Amino acid sequence: MRILGIDPGLARVGYGVIEVEERRGGAQQLLDCGIISTEPGRSEGERMVEIARDLRVLIRTWKPQLAVVEKFFFYRSSTTISVVQARGVLMMTLARFGVAVVEFPPMQIKQALTGHGHAQKDEVLEAVMRELNLDTPPRPDDAADALAAALTGWFQR
Repeated sequence: MRILGIDPGLARVGYGVIEVEERRGGAQQLLDCGIISTEPGRSEGERMVEIARDLRVLIRTWKPQLAVVEKFFFYRSSTTISVVQARGVLMMTLARFGVAVVEFPPMQIKQALTGHGHAQKDEVLEAVMRELNLDTPPRPDDAADALAAALTGWFQR
């Protein structure tokens, strides 16, 4: 099963693609990870178009059977609405390609990977590295968060 994890944002959308071989006891392999970044000087509409375009490329390249999107955790910030709008673009693009989507809040992702929902970022990163058998941490942090979401999708299937 191929799973695309997504950490939504406007300036940076983290993504991570894993392959899980169910025949080999659920062995997980990192296929790709990184960020979709948008230029701050552009209009929000242009940035949304860029996010949709880059996500389409990822979907066409990796053909995921499942997308796991980190649920937006509401907090008061000047970027809250922009992030929610970007998340809507992500959800719409996934739906257009018929990719099944599940969502998890950050606390549930931490719980699935570390055993407790209030884990620190480094604990989650260590769990991602352990599960994917990585020698070096995935960078940037947004990509690591997306991989954590993808792994949670597999664990919670």
